[in-house]
Amino acid sequence: MSERRATATPRRRFAACVAMALVACGARAAPAAGLPAARPVPGGIAIVDLGPAGTPAPAAYRDAERVLVREDAGRWYAVVGIPLAAPPGPEVLSVRAAGAPARSIGFAVEPKEYATQSLKVEARHVDLSPQDLARYQKERTRLERVLATWSEAPPATLAFAPPVAGTRSSSFGSRRVFNGQARSPHTGMDIAAGAGQPVVAPAAGRVVDTGAYFFNGNTVIVDHGEGLLTLYCHLSRIDVQAGQTVEAGTRLGLVGATGRATGPHLHFGVMLNRAWVDPELFLPPPLP
Repeated sequence: MSERRATATPRRRFAACVAMALVACGARAAPAAGLPAARPVPGGIAIVDLGPAGTPAPAAYRDAERVLVREDAGRWYAVVGIPLAAPPGPEVLSVRAAGAPARSIGFAVEPKEYATQSLKVEARHVDLSPQDLARYQKERTRLERVLATWSEAPPATLAFAPPVAGTRSSSFGSRRVFNGQARSPHTGMDIAAGAGQPVVAPAAGRVVDTGAYFFNGNTVIVDHGEGLLTLYCHLSRIDVQAGQTVEAGTRLGLVGATGRATGPHLHFGVMLNRAWVDPELFLPPPLP
């Protein structure tokens, strides 16, 4: 799924004015284990200090998208997902607290280069027939609606357990070339696992969608709260249904190779304030 393009020029000029003065008190490395790893690059996460937590949580926005706000060590932090299409440079959060005027807090997006990955798949998953194209367009509209989910309940945790045991690829963000044709960047982590291995929820949440998609195959989407969603693709079987509440460790389905896949594996995606971000930032380091 494609990311939104860069924001309007007037906004970026405003960002350049305020970010230099504010970045020192803005983005920083995660101060404790209650927050994910900070990596303020396209496809990464910025952790932005919003101030003391002695007052109710403020609301924070990147553009028009509301951002997850988390209390940690006595302070409020915005946990900001940065779209893969975001250009390096200054960014601005709009912060609104009850009974106080809106204020702007700046942070900087650092540059990052992603690799290019070439893959060979069935021709029908690259050169779509009119029927498959119509199906894809219908599914894309459905996915956009589902991925816009926002629930006020905060996530139970921002430290995820691995959804399946296996070797994690570093393919997030890679520019993908299918059968010699360039396509959108890879927006998730591929975890190599045997067909039929259980895929489990990495944290508590609510299933907001399941279905068989043309590219993603059998898919489950879980809402964890405040714009944090996870995606599980290419499953051979789905074991949950939309509306179901799940706990960490609940089985969502089984590893498969449905949709556009070169073999059995799990495509694990993490979305934060409508931006696909690197799942590695939420996971513990892989075992040797």
